[in-house]
Amino acid sequence: MEKTTRRTIQAAGTRDAIVAAAGRLFAADGYVRTTIDGIAAESGVAVQTVYNSVGNKAALLSAVLDSAAAGPGAQAGVLDFMRERTRQAADFGALVNMLADWFVEVHPRTAGINAVIARAAAVDDAAAQLEKDRGQQRLKRYEEAAAAARARGGLRSGMSDAEGAAAIWSLGHPQAYRSLVQDAGWTVPAYREWLAKALAAALA
Repeated sequence: MEKTTRRTIQAAGTRDAIVAAAGRLFAADGYVRTTIDGIAAESGVAVQTVYNSVGNKAALLSAVLDSAAAGPGAQAGVLDFMRERTRQAADFGALVNMLADWFVEVHPRTAGINAVIARAAAVDDAAAQLEKDRGQQRLKRYEEAAAAARARGGLRSGMSDAEGAAAIWSLGHPQAYRSLVQDAGWTVPAYREWLAKALAAALA
């Protein structure tokens, strides 16, 4: 059992090192110019170890996004800790603030890799499919948040959970953050204030 645990820890460490190396190279060189050979060299492992630990370039891109979204030292995946945060939101206002805080927390961490994905999607079919799949994944997961809003007195307008999820997805979309904060020059506090107001109005 001890040997198995040690191997599991070592494998997780190797995977983390590969994902971190991929993130650095994607940021510096872009998706197209980054190679599996380069990621292997950057992380100090064999090429086959990259494939065995994570997968191909599209899988690496997805893993870098997951790592950025969860944040450094995360002990659980985004879905797990967001479910816990949702559970702890005592009322509708607390739920809206939790969502606004989450978007303010996650977008600065993921803006770089999301920009890499957007550029890659324009020229690479696998990256384009990844961008589409991750967008649909977020949309589906926000149905849980919409249902939680309903349970706390929200969605009185007649919105379904799927429609509520679409409102959260649209308002909290990474592109909205890029357009308002990075392009239009909004401050993060101003973005957060707008987001809380918009979510409250949309989900009421």
